[in-house]
Amino acid sequence: MAQRSGKRAFLAGMALLALLGCLRPVHAVVLEVKEGNVSCIIADLSANFSVLYSLSSGTGTAQLVLPSSAEVDKGSRCGNTSLSPLLVASFGNGHSLSLGFFRNETKYGVGTLNVTFNLNDNVTFPDAKSKDPLNASSSSTGILAQLNTTYRCMSTSRVVMDGVNVTFTNMRVEAYVKANNLSKEETVCAADASATTTSAPKTTPVTTTPVTTTPVPTMAPGNPLPGNYNVTNQNGTCLLAAMGLQLNFTYFSAVRNKTVQDIVNLQPNVTKSSGSCEASSATLILMYERTNLTFTFTLNSTVKKYHLSALGVDASLPDMTAPFSASNATLDVLRGTLGKSYMCNSKQTLVVSDRFSVNTFRLQVQPFGVSNNQFGAAEECQLDEDNMLIPIIVGAALAGLVLIVLIAYLIGRKRSHAGYQTI
Repeated sequence: MAQRSGKRAFLAGMALLALLGCLRPVHAVVLEVKEGNVSCIIADLSANFSVLYSLSSGTGTAQLVLPSSAEVDKGSRCGNTSLSPLLVASFGNGHSLSLGFFRNETKYGVGTLNVTFNLNDNVTFPDAKSKDPLNASSSSTGILAQLNTTYRCMSTSRVVMDGVNVTFTNMRVEAYVKANNLSKEETVCAADASATTTSAPKTTPVTTTPVTTTPVPTMAPGNPLPGNYNVTNQNGTCLLAAMGLQLNFTYFSAVRNKTVQDIVNLQPNVTKSSGSCEASSATLILMYERTNLTFTFTLNSTVKKYHLSALGVDASLPDMTAPFSASNATLDVLRGTLGKSYMCNSKQTLVVSDRFSVNTFRLQVQPFGVSNNQFGAAEECQLDEDNMLIPIIVGAALAGLVLIVLIAYLIGRKRSHAGYQTI
């Protein structure tokens, strides 16, 4: 009996250890850049990558994880007066992730994120059309902290690039390290700060408690200029869009120390587009300065109808105390028919969250069934039809009023003539 009880206790202990093992961060990697015996950059994080690449026919998506075997590359440096600190991590079969740091008088952060993937890695990128390295970069990482503190973000944070998404979790990173170890004082990302009900000792949250709960609006910049955007695949242009876009943010201002409402117009001449087209889904990604917009369209092949099903934003405006992120995957707007375009010249507002929305102007979009790089026949939105109907109704009412006045005049004139008849 004692032997059986001991066996049960052993199995229970093993199960508990297995459970604890599952709860630990998966693929956590510790990377450290040194000059001699002095550390200048320390990063403890988990990361995974979603990479869109061209196949011999069509497109494919590869999923990679930064493995625990990742190593600090010799291209890493602590930096000097002319060169910024750089952390380069090599992993897998010729892949790399690099974080370039910057600093000012009070803060430091990751100013550039670069990734390189070796498409000759046939296991990770089977049937890749090109064997040239695939590179992507972003200057909008959202990693910003007070000097002499550790940047901590246990929550999921995502950096969207051209064809590549990088997702970080369980992140603790510090550059310009003072004592060969991560600082005990921390700058906490907004997502972690909002999820914590009590502040941890010696913690400096990125977000400051607002002095007012009423957002302060900024001056509207006027209607945005319309831009032309497209997505191509191996068969040519697969998504067309023409529209003016106005972004409405509500965030806490570092300069004014209060919650503000900011309006940003996308400038087409400096906005880049990318994305992907699949059989039943299409994605348009717009990159404007430090803001990425992702539109996802879904096609119901049974009824041959499509609609905008999701819209997300990742932004890091200069006045923001923390990176801004919002998404809505339950949309059912911009509905059109396969092979035709959806058109709406009137202003439309696409609500993503209570802190972010998008205004569209002079919009025409076709995410499926594009032929000869041209929009199909346009299906007008209800707003445009209503706007056309109102002048018709007003015109008809005025015409009716004129007709009534004319008839009344003629009747009155006839009666007047009747009063002067000869007796």
